[in-house]
Amino acid sequence: MMKSVDEFLQQCEHSGDAAYAALRSVLEQLDDPNTRSQARIFLSNIQNRFQTKEDCDKCFDTYHFKIEDIMLEQHPDPVDKRRSKLTMMVIPSIFLPEDWSFTFYEGINRHTDSIFKDRTLAELGCGNGWISIALADKWLPSKVYGFDINPRAIKVSWINLYLNALDHNGNPIYDEENKTLLDRVEFHESDLLSYCRLNHIQLDRIVGCIPQILNPNPDAMSKLITENASEDFLHSLSNYCALQGFVEDQFGLGLIARAVEEGISVIKPTGIMIFNMGGRPGQGVCKRLFERRGFRITKLWQTKIIQAGDTDIAALVEIEKNSPHRFEFFMGLSGDQSICARTAWAYGKAGGSISHALSVYSCQLRQPNQVKAIFEFLKDGFQEISSSLDLFFEDDSVADEKIPFLAYLASILKNNSIFPYEPPAGSKRFRNLIAGFLKTYHHIPLTADNVVIFPSRAAAIENALRLFSPRLAVVDEHLTQHLPRQWLTSLILENTGTIDPLDDTITVIEAPRQSDLMIELIKKLKPEVVVTGIAHFEAVTSSAFVHLLDTTREVGSRLFLDISDHFELSSLPRSNGVLKYLSGTPLPSHVAIICGLVKNKVYPDLEVAFVISEEKTLFSALSKTVELLEGNTALISQYYYGCIFHELLAFQLAGRRAPAERNCENFKSVDMIGFAKSALSVLNDAELSIDGEENGSLIHMDVDQIFLPVPSPVKAAIFESFARQNMSESETDVTTSIKEFVKSNYGFPTGGSTEFIYADNSKALFNKLVLCCIKEGGTFCFPAGSNGNYVSSAKFLKADTITAPTDANVGFKFTEKTLTGVIGTVKNPWVYISGPTISPTGLVYSNNEIEDILSTCARFGARVIIDTSSSGLEFDCDGWGGWDLEGCLSKLNTSCKPSFCVSLLGGLSLKMLNGVLRFGFLILNQPILIDTFYSYSGLSKPHGTVRYAIKKLLELREQKPSKLLDAIVEHTRVLRSRSKCFKEALEKNGWDVLESCAGVSVVAKPSAYLNKAVKVNMGNDNIEITLDDSNIRNAILKATGLCINSGSWTGIPGYCRFNIALEENDFKKALDCIAKFKKVALN
Repeated sequence: MMKSVDEFLQQCEHSGDAAYAALRSVLEQLDDPNTRSQARIFLSNIQNRFQTKEDCDKCFDTYHFKIEDIMLEQHPDPVDKRRSKLTMMVIPSIFLPEDWSFTFYEGINRHTDSIFKDRTLAELGCGNGWISIALADKWLPSKVYGFDINPRAIKVSWINLYLNALDHNGNPIYDEENKTLLDRVEFHESDLLSYCRLNHIQLDRIVGCIPQILNPNPDAMSKLITENASEDFLHSLSNYCALQGFVEDQFGLGLIARAVEEGISVIKPTGIMIFNMGGRPGQGVCKRLFERRGFRITKLWQTKIIQAGDTDIAALVEIEKNSPHRFEFFMGLSGDQSICARTAWAYGKAGGSISHALSVYSCQLRQPNQVKAIFEFLKDGFQEISSSLDLFFEDDSVADEKIPFLAYLASILKNNSIFPYEPPAGSKRFRNLIAGFLKTYHHIPLTADNVVIFPSRAAAIENALRLFSPRLAVVDEHLTQHLPRQWLTSLILENTGTIDPLDDTITVIEAPRQSDLMIELIKKLKPEVVVTGIAHFEAVTSSAFVHLLDTTREVGSRLFLDISDHFELSSLPRSNGVLKYLSGTPLPSHVAIICGLVKNKVYPDLEVAFVISEEKTLFSALSKTVELLEGNTALISQYYYGCIFHELLAFQLAGRRAPAERNCENFKSVDMIGFAKSALSVLNDAELSIDGEENGSLIHMDVDQIFLPVPSPVKAAIFESFARQNMSESETDVTTSIKEFVKSNYGFPTGGSTEFIYADNSKALFNKLVLCCIKEGGTFCFPAGSNGNYVSSAKFLKADTITAPTDANVGFKFTEKTLTGVIGTVKNPWVYISGPTISPTGLVYSNNEIEDILSTCARFGARVIIDTSSSGLEFDCDGWGGWDLEGCLSKLNTSCKPSFCVSLLGGLSLKMLNGVLRFGFLILNQPILIDTFYSYSGLSKPHGTVRYAIKKLLELREQKPSKLLDAIVEHTRVLRSRSKCFKEALEKNGWDVLESCAGVSVVAKPSAYLNKAVKVNMGNDNIEITLDDSNIRNAILKATGLCINSGSWTGIPGYCRFNIALEENDFKKALDCIAKFKKVALN
């Protein structure tokens, strides 16, 4: 039974809690269809008791609630049938409608009528629900969800919904679509948009009049939220007083920042968010909150409101004191010159009235699907880097490139725990995208097998010249700046017959780019290789290119044509004469196309290059030079440009165009220069990684890469490096961090004359050192048991090399005796040492052992290269204690020969376990060697984003505890377990295993298999072979699909290398392959 009005008021008079309990009883009656009408009439009777504003205020003070009207129109249109006012109830424990919410509604009113019509929308912080109800009444959306964290606010909102959905007599009020407000509006207790996330509700519109907190209290949200909590707590709850974990917290905007980011996850792609923004932090800060999250914003409305007298702005004064930021206040409502918080505080204390701007912003995501993907990644454990995100770009073309890449990078990092093996020729996906672009936009029917990826155009040109080692090359003057100085100063123009044909001298003649002048030089000099571009005025048609083709063919020159300046990453690329020719005619066998990709909109220094060749042997050889000389192209660069190519291809319909028909022209065969004999010998003999693209089931235990899960801090550092904009030089300067790294790990001294050099990986740095050795007339000394790729690289570069014999009894390490027996017999020795962890044996040099080695080198004046690239994952080295190179070298510097020096080579790919991220460093400390090193330019240096990420990771490494250190410990544990497990499997199946204690490799001898006859499938035939050191790798590959390195790679006769840092399933498959080969070979 419904109480009388007097009984109801008598109950409410006791307290706010009593009034709330009475109102809950009324709401129960309203919820019941059988008593709904009677309950609405009861509320009308209460409202009639308090008809004036004074009576309503007295009711609020006495009975702890009031019902009053909110006028929606100042000048109602008599033709408009929509209501001009709402009847609303409020209680003390929720916010009362005031200037903030009225201004917000005025801003919303400036939108067109269609913005909410038939839409699904949500209001955040709905209070007593008046804005939600007003929106539903005026714009007829399909559904309005009103959310508030205050449970009492939700109950009162439901009462207000019934107050306006039913008339004074309790009858439903129908709109023009024959619906009531009860059909359109719902209220739910929700912390911002948690209700939508939990119930998978997608919204067309989100509106929010959300408070700004000037002095956030971290403990404010620690209490349990219930509707029976105190009125003061529930009222403060509407302020969301807690810190939200965003950079905007310092300006009181943290809650709005959280609302915006939650909104991104539930807003539809065409959705719009509308928020009220107090202007105290400054208009720039308010706008940036939205813009850096990828929104385009429109200011719907702005006014000024008086700063509440009970709000203390002392916290803002303190922020101004400790930072350059200035808040914005005004003197009164009429002042138009802003004042800072300190001035406003003083003026207010003196009795003055201060105001601040209040704006209403309408916001829409500029690339909604991509931005959603970015924030989906961030909330999946990477929230701490959201403060670094900046998606605001003045130039739309920059946004159109950067935002899709960040979304793609986010999806790659989120969905991949490891980064898979990619062949040296480059990522298969990236090469397919390049071929697809050329096919779609230029009608050239190429495949991925015609495209080789290089770190840069300079690297592609130098590698090509080293591959052929021409006596004379003519090179476009614009393309010579990164070639070795010696090539540009040599004057050997012809072979007189007395010169050693293996002589490394390459003479490069600079030539003008204009085709007629270039052709004249080619005809006169008859070079073996020509590298040139096309002048801009000649690039539109193919005539200059055809003339070059004919001339180089006639004189027997290899032609490498650079089209970098004319290659456009655009959906409307301009005419390109070279590509137009290739659409109708295959690329002649003596020609390759080089293209450096630098024309992106965001990073002018982020480069990757590709070479096009339709000659299979050249494609294969160039791919191998990448592995030997560059150590593979940085995957992150391929991802970046791959994303651009994908965006240009994604909207195209597949198979819409018929394949281009090309005329195969028959030319008279002319003798061309072949690969240099030294290069061909290395390419044929070196055990490079096996290209298994046609067979995706290959298991790669033959590559220097780690395939264990990438730690989340590494993923975070990679993403943050691209999410940031305008990084300062100090943020990307890794030198200080590298100094600390090598000092703490190896005790390596870094004085004032020390030079730090960085590259995409340590392999490229090593090869420049090999060139320095050659220039000095030195001999490179490798211990038997070295990384085979390094040995092959030195041979490819035509260095004099010698292998020092090592003994199984000492783990194939250098010893003073074996070292003396080798470097004492050569002139200008250069000694290569892998340590502390030796690759590939997985043993470790102790501090005493390295002291003995360096003492021996010092006596002979050897230059020493200590390669630490494989170090940092020591798992069974009890009592090792690390190195103290500084102490060791300080003893030697007084008694050594002047030529003696120690250079430290390293990389963080294994140490930091960063998979997709590669980084190499070289530390030199002898001025002569530094000058020699820099005479060889063309080094592919790490991009600023890589340096930023590396610096971040090195700083994390110094923190204890840290997730990164935990990941390193976990991976070390995995490698210890793997090493033991793999050793047992090998020994069980007839292998003798060298006990390892560090690194990612296991070395073993196939004792039970040597000299055994086994049938191997070669194509369609089974051929019987006798197993030995030269063929066991191929036999295991053919029998099982397992790729390993044999003794020719390790340098230890009979001993094979296995990389155990595989993905878990691949490691299990590798174990099966070992057992399978035993069945095949030993039957």
